Amino acid sequence: MRILFIGDIVGKPGRRAVQGLLPELISDYQIDFVIANGENTAAGFGITREIVEDLFESRIDVITTGNHVWDKKEVLDFIGDYEALIRPANYPGSAPGRGSVVMPSVKGYHLGVINLMGRVFMHPLDCPFLTAEREIEKIRKRTKIILVDIHAEATSEKIALGWFLDGKVTAVVGTHTHVQTADERVLPGGTAYITDVGMTGPFDSVIGTRKEIVLERFLTQLPNKFDVAKGDVRLQAVLIDVDERSGSALNIERLSLPLNQPYG
Repeated sequence: MRILFIGDIVGKPGRRAVQGLLPELISDYQIDFVIANGENTAAGFGITREIVEDLFESRIDVITTGNHVWDKKEVLDFIGDYEALIRPANYPGSAPGRGSVVMPSVKGYHLGVINLMGRVFMHPLDCPFLTAEREIEKIRKRTKIILVDIHAEATSEKIALGWFLDGKVTAVVGTHTHVQTADERVLPGGTAYITDVGMTGPFDSVIGTRKEIVLERFLTQLPNKFDVAKGDVRLQAVLIDVDERSGSALNIERLSLPLNQPYG
């Protein structure tokens, strides 16, 4: 089984990259299941119902999120309508939506996806480590193939979670920082790991935002409105090959593909 996880999709440029590249990727790489982090899809902050529908039509099977999930207040009204749109599981139980899901792949194998958020330099949510154990116990009754999206700031927290879950899940992939790391590997227990999958969006930017705006804020320390940049649009993701019987990862590979150019 082959899983594609797409790094944080930023604004309209990121959505264009998904629409333009994903169908061919699925065909060329024989991908069975697609997951993407979608918390920045609506002009860089949050997600709307229309965008959710568009991403599912683009053949994304599960959408994960993170700290920006609530930025568009309308999400409170519709997040519960989509089983495959999930928010971090370590939000309080009273929060709308769900933190994990089990979905079938095109080959009929079921795959569990857990969304977690880190606590270092982030919101003081429930412990992601203990929450992961709780969600895994629930999902393992249905499938051995489990992927965890850890949406976190601190590299150390992500790596620690990878080691903590090694042998318990198929993959632990990091999101949130929008910078693809070069530490992809399969840990000794059979869990694929990467600290950050990267960003799908404009790279002529500062992590997706227009350079001029970010520089002005750093130089003046005054608040300003962040706008999504436009140039050098790329799709960043990881491909994960899985042994369906054991749920262990066999390989993990980074992708960084430019829009409107051949990728090989």
